[in-house]
Order: sequence, then C-alpha cells, then structure tokens
Amino acid sequence: MAERSTMSRRRFIKNTSYAAGGAIGGGFIGTLIGRNLLDDQQEAKKGSKTESLPDFNHALMHFTNQKEFQLLSAATERIFPEDDNGPGAIKLGVPFFIDHQLAGSYGHNDREYMRGPFYPGSDFQGYQTRLKRHEVFDVGIKAIQNESKKEFDADFVELEGKQQDQILQKFQDGDVKLKGVTATTFFELLRSATLEGAYSDPLYGGNGNMKGWMMKEFPGNYMSYLNEIGKEEFIKKEPRALRAHIQS
Repeated sequence: MAERSTMSRRRFIKNTSYAAGGAIGGGFIGTLIGRNLLDDQQEAKKGSKTESLPDFNHALMHFTNQKEFQLLSAATERIFPEDDNGPGAIKLGVPFFIDHQLAGSYGHNDREYMRGPFYPGSDFQGYQTRLKRHEVFDVGIKAIQNESKKEFDADFVELEGKQQDQILQKFQDGDVKLKGVTATTFFELLRSATLEGAYSDPLYGGNGNMKGWMMKEFPGNYMSYLNEIGKEEFIKKEPRALRAHIQS
C-alpha cells in the first residue's frame, strides 16, 4: 500500500495540496477510539481560546453496531492517518462526521433522482446504484469485515496497517463483489467522505477543534476580508468556525 499509495494521501497531497504529509502510516487501536477523542478534548481545554470547546460530539446517529463504527474508524484512519503534520481521521472526528451524514439527507439521497434504469455507467455518469448512500456504506463495511476474515482470519480492526491497506486496495481496485454496488463506488464514497470530514466546518461533526484547517492554514469562516483585500503578503488568521458567529 505504501508503494501504490492506495488511499492516496501522498498522491492527494501532490495533486491537490489539500494536506501535508507522507505515505500512509499509523494504525488503529479499536479499543481506544473513545479515549483518544477524550484525550483530544482535554488537551484542547488547555490550549488556545479557539480550542476551548470540542468541535464534534460523540452521539451516533446512523450506526447502531459499535463494531461496525470501529471498523469505519479504522478505515478512515488508513485513508487519512495521523502523522507529523497533525491528527488523523479519528482525532479529527471524521467517523462521527460520516455517521451524521449517513443519517441525514446525504445518506438518504434526498432530492436526488433514484429511479431506474440502473446501468454500470461510466465515470462521467455519476451515482449509478439503486442503493442509497447509507445502504452502500452498510454493505461496504460488512464486506470489509468479511474480506478481512477471508484473507487473514481476523477482524479488520485487529489487522496491521499494511494488512488493512491490502484489504482496502481490493475495494479500490474493484476486486470484491458487492450486492447492488461496485466495490470501487463504495471506496470512492468512503474516501471522499473521509476528506470532507477532515476539512468541513466543525459544525458538521468533523475537523475537530479546526485542526484540519490549521494544517492547511485555512482561516475558516470570516464574515469579511475587506481589510485584507489587495495585500500582497500572506496573511495568517486564526481559524474561525461557523458557530463563532452564533457565540459572538
């Protein structure tokens, strides 16, 4: 996986400069999800004013099976791992972001045409499955677990990082058969949702304490940049979330 960079953090950084980092690394300790997130909040309380409150909550809205949520967490961490540049998907709250999105209009494909006929389609024809996104994730996560059992006779969350990458690589390459959707479609949805969770406004459950923005030196949501317009030098601003306008 490190050579092919399946999750493409390296390729993603090179092509789009969304984040800074190296090859896929780090791993996942299933039993420490809650503790890692709590530690992150406790550290935030000791930090600056912008980090005084956690920017995501722990209430699950879609997942009712903790093992499936832990598997999702492990997969997102492989896609967006913690490294020297900053936290990974778990500490950023990405799994909770995805959970909340699947419970809402995104997960239920609201306001989208969802009638047949359905064809395999090309890369330019958009969403081509009768399954709604929350169903795609449910099918895909169960398939990851089944593939892990088949390949390594172990749960996905118990595998080494490279083994997890090997499983996810098969989904990206479309080498796993899923019912109602292609493995590649599921993987691309998982990957895009992971990146969205890392950089979305904390209001939506991800980008914990705006640390995703901090890695990019992205200022977040300001009402106006009138005082900065026309200045040639780079202006570094403390990131600001949407909720700051409510609190102010």
